[in-house]
Amino acid sequence: MADPDSQAQLRTSNDANGKVALTGTLTANGKVAKRDSEDIVAEIERTRQNLARTIDTLADRVNPASNVRRLRERATEELSKPQVQLATAAVVLAVAGIMVYRIWGRRKR
Repeated sequence: MADPDSQAQLRTSNDANGKVALTGTLTANGKVAKRDSEDIVAEIERTRQNLARTIDTLADRVNPASNVRRLRERATEELSKPQVQLATAAVVLAVAGIMVYRIWGRRKR
């Protein structure tokens, strides 16, 4: 059984509907005590850091230079696959064959 003098910490939590749960310290008599200013400052700092990370992530997603870099990395990764290399070689050979055929066709006239 719980000690009647013990205190349980409550935290802020937002659900999908935007409702906020109780915050503070739950005392033995069931009342919620106020949080001290240090807890509030620490929570604000954590929230600020999370927001800064989110903004940095969003800025990186919409940055054209980052998009070009990611596309280049993805293209390099795809071109390193043997299947893609074989398909590229087949296309190059087909185009070269068509060009040679057309050039020889013009010479015969």
